[in-house]
Amino acid sequence: MKRSHRCNELNISHVGQSVRLIGWVQSIRDHGGLLFVDLRDRGGITQIVFDPKLEKFRDMHLLRDESVIEVHGTVAERPVETINARLATGQIEVLAEELIIHNVCDPLPFPMEDSKSEQVGEDLRLTYRYLDLRRKKSYQRLFLRHIAARTARNFLDENGFLEIELPYLFKTTPEGAREFLVPSRLNPGSAYALAQSPQQYKQMLMVAGFERYYSLARCFRDEDLRADRQPEFTQIDLEMSFIDREDIYALIEGMLTRVWKNTLNIDLETPFVRMPFKEAMNNYGSDKPDTRFAMKIHDITGVFKSSSFKVFAQSVADGGVVKAFNARKLASLSQGEMKQLEDAARAMGAKGLAFIKVEGGQWKSPILKFLSESEKKCLQSELEVEEGDIVFFAAGKWENSCNILGRVRLECRDMAIKHGVLSIGGDMFNFLWIVDFPLMTFDEEQNRYIATHHPFTAPISEDLHILTSNPHAVRGQHYDIVLNGMELGGGSIRIHQPDVQEKVFKDILKIDDNVVDSRFGYMLRAFRYGAPPHGGIALGLDRIAAIICGTSSIRDVVAFPKTQRGQDLMSQSPSVPSEKQLRDLFIKFTAVQSPR
Repeated sequence: MKRSHRCNELNISHVGQSVRLIGWVQSIRDHGGLLFVDLRDRGGITQIVFDPKLEKFRDMHLLRDESVIEVHGTVAERPVETINARLATGQIEVLAEELIIHNVCDPLPFPMEDSKSEQVGEDLRLTYRYLDLRRKKSYQRLFLRHIAARTARNFLDENGFLEIELPYLFKTTPEGAREFLVPSRLNPGSAYALAQSPQQYKQMLMVAGFERYYSLARCFRDEDLRADRQPEFTQIDLEMSFIDREDIYALIEGMLTRVWKNTLNIDLETPFVRMPFKEAMNNYGSDKPDTRFAMKIHDITGVFKSSSFKVFAQSVADGGVVKAFNARKLASLSQGEMKQLEDAARAMGAKGLAFIKVEGGQWKSPILKFLSESEKKCLQSELEVEEGDIVFFAAGKWENSCNILGRVRLECRDMAIKHGVLSIGGDMFNFLWIVDFPLMTFDEEQNRYIATHHPFTAPISEDLHILTSNPHAVRGQHYDIVLNGMELGGGSIRIHQPDVQEKVFKDILKIDDNVVDSRFGYMLRAFRYGAPPHGGIALGLDRIAAIICGTSSIRDVVAFPKTQRGQDLMSQSPSVPSEKQLRDLFIKFTAVQSPR
């Protein structure tokens, strides 16, 4: 059962040769007494010609599409009128002399052609994922992901990195994302957590003197799922000693440039744009801005400082801001679309969504009666308002206002594309670094500071003197790599001095001494044994692959993904454990319900 060739290899030079092919039946066609079978394997397709009148092919009637067969035959040149220029093997066919049927396929649950199968519900395709993966588009996506991963590995190897596997089972760190817990049978009452990332382990590798580490790390987070998030995902994870931020930028730009060249044959321009966090929020309302289109947000606080429009004036008086952006040529949005934009704003905490539209040479808005002529002129000048435009406003605290308009801006992008007033090319890749994040963010619910990135991020040296006196003003050495509105990854230069790390834990984050010792004690001890300056980054391989493949969902580039409810429909997991398993782990479910 050894093939002589793959199904994409035969050409005119093989005419007359005896060959053996194995694969799946792509299609069967009856043309005037002869049966033509397109035989497919991972490489491609070869046309096989059978004479069904021959006794040795009497079982041909059993075959259905996707059956697995083995064929022995002779390569022949196709008649000129039947040449298929779309196939690599389109000039030849194989005249079958022997047929072995390895497996007859049951009736298919959905059509296998890409154009038809993608009209089928995703749940059905995920239930039969092994069939869904046979489709040409599915194979191409996983192949491109493979090329991207291999390219990253080769690039890092060339730059002196060691690939080191790190544990999946770690200790629980509740201050991060929600974790998957793994009860320990050998340690009753204790549990591991599946690692959210290898952060602390890779820092220990730096202390251990490895200097340059990487891995394609599996990470686990028990979060609500969406198109760009799975409960288990893969990061291109790396850490380096004796470096600064500039070294990280140059390394990652070089790696991504190589990945884009090897997968899409596109030459990226470097260095990537660097944008401070405040600039990103002020202009785009997001720390992962899509810069492929305009609609920049403007600060118009000064215009409404003494306005008779109390909503805006009060926001300014309370120390807030008034912001706006011009959604060009979208004044004709329907009531349903306007409701969609208002719902998006409310989801970000807005009480409503103020707007002004220009139609037929007139400004139209429920708030227009509150605005003075001078305020209208300022808006006209600042936002360059023209016929057919619509302006959206947000007023309140700076960060809230930015977030509200940032969300509305993205909704307007999608509507503008739908209405044909905005075009974004599929080959437009706007990479940028977001830098100078605040080291700490004040959480009003907890009434304390929390780490913007994670508590191991080093402050910028110029801000170190105000670390305890004014934590909110301290910038962290944190950086995110962003592409077209999607965060591809993030990292930072780490704290390597034990006294600074301890000050962050206890004096700023207000973590109890006992908690610091139980969760991070080993780390603080390690830093006292010659820890080098170090930093790193982790990039989402799934997200990179999705962008390269031109798909909006990372499920399309994961071999066996979970649904938005965290279920694997093919294997029917998660499942209910047996009573014995629960007893062995010293746990008991108060109520056991089927995940179905």
